[in-house]
Amino acid sequence: MESNEHLQHYFEAMENQGNVIVRDAPKLDLDLYISNYQGRTRFDRLLLIGQSSVALCIDALKAAIAEAKKGKDTDRYTDAWNCIKIAAPDEPEAKYDDGWVGLTTKNNQAETLRLEAELKGYKNNLIKESIRIGHRDLGQHFESTGDLNAAAETYVKMRPDASTQAHIQDAGRHIINILIQKGDWAGVYGHVNKVLANTTSDHQNADQPYHKVVSGVALLGSGKFYDAARSFLETGDVSGQQLNAILSPNDIATYGGLLALASMDRQELQTRVLENSSFRSYLELEPHVRKAVTMFVNGRYSSCLDILEAYRADYLLDIYLQRFVPELFSKIRSKCITQYFRPFSCVTLDTMTAAFAKPGESFEEELVSMIKSGTLNARINTIDRLLVAVAVDPRAAMQKKVLDAAKKYEKEALERIRRISLISAGLEVKGHSKPGAIGAGSLPGVGDIYLDSVSNRTQLASGEPGMLS
Repeated sequence: MESNEHLQHYFEAMENQGNVIVRDAPKLDLDLYISNYQGRTRFDRLLLIGQSSVALCIDALKAAIAEAKKGKDTDRYTDAWNCIKIAAPDEPEAKYDDGWVGLTTKNNQAETLRLEAELKGYKNNLIKESIRIGHRDLGQHFESTGDLNAAAETYVKMRPDASTQAHIQDAGRHIINILIQKGDWAGVYGHVNKVLANTTSDHQNADQPYHKVVSGVALLGSGKFYDAARSFLETGDVSGQQLNAILSPNDIATYGGLLALASMDRQELQTRVLENSSFRSYLELEPHVRKAVTMFVNGRYSSCLDILEAYRADYLLDIYLQRFVPELFSKIRSKCITQYFRPFSCVTLDTMTAAFAKPGESFEEELVSMIKSGTLNARINTIDRLLVAVAVDPRAAMQKKVLDAAKKYEKEALERIRRISLISAGLEVKGHSKPGAIGAGSLPGVGDIYLDSVSNRTQLASGEPGMLS
């Protein structure tokens, strides 16, 4: 009873801080889930689960503290301890380990001095490969201690001493990994393009899966769902790419399937997802994603939504998906409702409610919202309780098309007449702008005409031949 009170107080504090709280039990097994990852992302994922999942909170926080103590980042240990001391103050992990923190901090400082001294010696010897390795080792040390800014600066210094394509790729991967940890999605995408621009075609083909995955994560973080889906669907074989520090093959299947459902039409889902031989191996890792896409393509929309809702808690515990889950589910649900209604001229509200209504929520209000936003081209007949499709008048559409064409023709004709008049007046119209056209305005050619006129008048006044007679 007392532990429940602690948890309730803890999640109230988390909710006040703006964290997402997942009260339903997820389907994932925590130990099996976290075993798919390595590196610093393990702690990030465990801490997120500990701050969000009511069912897995204590286990995740205990695992996060154990993971933090395997490394050298004392700030991470403090973050996890601050959580567990509120959520489960009676657990052994809730006691702050001053000895470990003090010893780790001392060792980190000593290691930093040692690596900096080694790097200084390499620079004095002017051995490029040793300097590159020295910067890499120092950057990895800064990264492991949580000083991401210093790590990024050190990794950047590897580039001048890189003598092969493999060295350039290695430096690029280190920098991209830091940018992902910092959540700088624009920087990640820009750096991927920069690395690709300086890489030969052979290395591009070998590293394509890595670049596709990293680009997909960056595009997802930027909210560009369609482009992110394309990147994940085009990933290919990731064996030997060491992507577990970012995501797992299961994540590629989940991200690719969900983003495709939210942003692609039925034909694209069929060809890019279900018939994609390279992506099929990922879908086998997450059968529910493949089943949801199949249900949508086959027109069984309510079954598709039921499958996704069953895994909503799992998606809300993912570090990259969490903040986009409501928007993705809303897009998929709107697509399902629109596709369900498209073949009919009218459907009873009772039928729609039975197929799509959420327990305890008004489905009619959702329909009204979709109609107002233009997602659903229909109107609601509240007397007969019907959803009626708004028929498009082909005559009005044709008339609008003709009027638009006539306006475009009139505009082009006026431009041609104006140009003919200018030529008839003996004025020369040039395509490039000239500096100093003060007061000429922003219309094309006006500044040139003004300057040519002034120039010709000046030439006539001085007795030189000009273009005006």
